[in-house]
Amino acid sequence: MIIRKLFKFENAHVVRGCSTLRCRSSIHGHSYKIELLFESNFLDNGQMVYDFGLMKQNMKAIIDSFDHAITLWNEDDKEYISSMQKHSARWVLIPLSPSAEQFSRLFFVLMDKLLSLTTSVNGEKEVKLHSVIVHETDTGYAQAFAEDAYSKNMGIINLDEIIFSDAIKDDWVDSDFWDKIKRGERFLNPTTV
Repeated sequence: MIIRKLFKFENAHVVRGCSTLRCRSSIHGHSYKIELLFESNFLDNGQMVYDFGLMKQNMKAIIDSFDHAITLWNEDDKEYISSMQKHSARWVLIPLSPSAEQFSRLFFVLMDKLLSLTTSVNGEKEVKLHSVIVHETDTGYAQAFAEDAYSKNMGIINLDEIIFSDAIKDDWVDSDFWDKIKRGERFLNPTTV
């Protein structure tokens, strides 16, 4: 069975090297929709694959980190990166160009890592991230599967190369949240009553 959870965020970027002049040469924004699809052949104690409410915690915190922020490619012009970091409190520096395709791969890696670090306590079994869909517009989206997210041909995504601004970290319940993920620390889902 596959379940799907939809999140939304507003984000600005420049996609260098693309065919469209406006997209490759001007900062612009999108109202993104991101769909996380999970699969399992089992149901938990609540007769669910994975409780949607659990996704409103750490998974939502990661996605919300990109909301009202600018996403910067660490291989872009250094003066541009520095200027954006100077003039925007909320920014994320990533090791790939922030296209819809790369965003879908990035979010797959982030959610997959978080899911692997999460201890479930309500009978969840063999829950896997099936895919991630990133809608950049109403008519265009990219969908990444594990083979895409971890593809050497599309570029390896190294978590140590992802940097969140201090303003984003200040919004997290735990300002050490990202460092805990990178260190591989475990997260415990809440227990049922």
